[in-house]
Amino acid sequence: MTVEIRKHICPYCGEMLDTADKLKGHVFRMHKGRGLPIPEGWIRLTVNRSEYNLKVEPKWTLNHLIHEVLGLTGSKQFCDQGACGACTMIVDGRPILSCMMLAIECDGKTVQTIEGIAAEGHPLIEAYTNHHAMQCGYCTPGFVVTSKALLDRVPDPTDDQIIEALAGNICRCGTYQQHIIAIKEAAAKVRVRKTAGKEET
Repeated sequence: MTVEIRKHICPYCGEMLDTADKLKGHVFRMHKGRGLPIPEGWIRLTVNRSEYNLKVEPKWTLNHLIHEVLGLTGSKQFCDQGACGACTMIVDGRPILSCMMLAIECDGKTVQTIEGIAAEGHPLIEAYTNHHAMQCGYCTPGFVVTSKALLDRVPDPTDDQIIEALAGNICRCGTYQQHIIAIKEAAAKVRVRKTAGKEET
């Protein structure tokens, strides 16, 4: 006859205890005063300056969460293999491929999508339009988001820095040469804005 030994796992630190009474004593002794732990599958994240508490499935990608659950459809899913850059979002200041990042990994993170960049009135939007840096437009959100992350990090990028930053983004229409022009124009406008902001303060 096999005797089943059941373990009780502390929801705060993961320690395993033999009985429910031991678990109760452990929690009161080691974790007294702490709030209830977040249930498994729930995450907290900030998307375009709005905070969300969401229950996510283990298989969901960040792209699925943003696109299908939150309804922000600006980012595109083209290849689903992390090879085209169309789904790029900025997570904690870094451009990432949202089709390759699990939503469950985003607990506590800050996400910016193309909608957030447009809402800020970022000069990249106008510059991309003025210089026809798109044709079909499907890849454009990924390019703009990647460019925004670059300008956040490098306010006055060289041509080579722009080319390197955009190396993971693919445009089937072949508008690559226009991206450099648009990004440099937007970079100049961002620098002017920052200078004006410092002068006002």
